[in-house]
Amino acid sequence: MKPVDLVHVLTVLGTAAWSADEQSRARAAGDLALTVYDGHTRDQGTPYLEHPLAVITLLRTEIGVSHHETLLLALLHDALEVAPESEALLVQHLGGPFTARLRAMTADHRLEQRPKAAGDETHWRAKQAALPPEDLLVRLADRIHNLRDLAASPNHDRRRRFLQSLGDFHLPLAEAACGLGPHLKAAHALLHSEYVRHQQEVRP
Repeated sequence: MKPVDLVHVLTVLGTAAWSADEQSRARAAGDLALTVYDGHTRDQGTPYLEHPLAVITLLRTEIGVSHHETLLLALLHDALEVAPESEALLVQHLGGPFTARLRAMTADHRLEQRPKAAGDETHWRAKQAALPPEDLLVRLADRIHNLRDLAASPNHDRRRRFLQSLGDFHLPLAEAACGLGPHLKAAHALLHSEYVRHQQEVRP
């Protein structure tokens, strides 16, 4: 497979219709994504960058999102998870407020580069529940793509934990957010349908 380059990232973002300033910001974000995700793979064995690009595509084509900052957030939503040391670089090129949004979307044990401890899951859920609508939308799109990709994961315990978290936290969170806008309503419908489909496929 041909390596992903900046041109491909910008195409997935749909920057041809953006203003000159927005395109400049997108190039900076694209360069950062190529740097931060480089060398990282998902547990399915695929290059990590393929995941945020899939989340962007989902947001644009299935949910109808066009706001450039939301799409850039989707591009870098896992940057601090895979490379917490990149925070200063993100602040330098995309600003403190944007990077703070990424911090709010990242579990504390990832930011602090330590093993997960007692109480982390409760705090992580509270962080997600406190996200503003656009940031929550990105997180839900991330869940949708992860669910679609779940069958390819060789880690059965991870799959079990993901589905449990989805059923008892993310789906209720998505349902509660439906009234905040049409994009969140669409995200809930997609997440629910993918969850039902997955449960039917794995049922004996």
